[in-house]
Amino acid sequence: MSARQLMVAGIGLLLLAGCGKEINRRQAVYVLVDTSGTYAKEVNKAQNVVNYLLGSLQPGDSLAVGRVKSRSFSEKDIVAKVTLNMDPIQANGQKRKFGEEMSAFTKSAKGSSGSRYTDITGGMMQAAEFLTETGAHTKTIIVFSDMQEELDYKTVRDFPIKLDGIRIIALNVTKLDTDNVDPRRYVSRLEWWEERARAAGATEWRVVNDLEHLERVFSGRG
Repeated sequence: MSARQLMVAGIGLLLLAGCGKEINRRQAVYVLVDTSGTYAKEVNKAQNVVNYLLGSLQPGDSLAVGRVKSRSFSEKDIVAKVTLNMDPIQANGQKRKFGEEMSAFTKSAKGSSGSRYTDITGGMMQAAEFLTETGAHTKTIIVFSDMQEELDYKTVRDFPIKLDGIRIIALNVTKLDTDNVDPRRYVSRLEWWEERARAAGATEWRVVNDLEHLERVFSGRG
């Protein structure tokens, strides 16, 4: 066989190999819901976000909801999780069950006084573990919080965390009374979280308070 024939045969094999390789378009989303203090009353809005995601995610995609409380780095704080079956009929059944679990969580959160402290860092670490385990191409953490972290004296979170390949979207970041007194507090709090997220390897940091146009946030699958 001539050199030209060998080259053509090699290119053909490469093309065949490329055709047989499945492109990973799966996405995984982890919704982190703050249930501390007065923010617990915002949980209804988180329910709307989850409903939107259930309507937009495709078979093979993954979704989880976890709560932020005094200490959040625990699988016990995952309220609901699912990887949608490739069969659309089964996937629809999974979505219905997930919606029921989220609804039960919303009711219980509204009826409680909220946790005393707010371990956002621990919740993000738990979220990152879940997202990595899914093997999805596009990984997103949605943080539904005022982003004011408050820890008890025993909880240690002042160390580098890993959010490699994950985009972070802070939704519905409400302003505290102290922010109203001095708006610089609000700005500096968000800047601090952005610096920390990017240092941890996050591919994107975004703050979104317009919940009426969620399609703008989640358009495209990466």
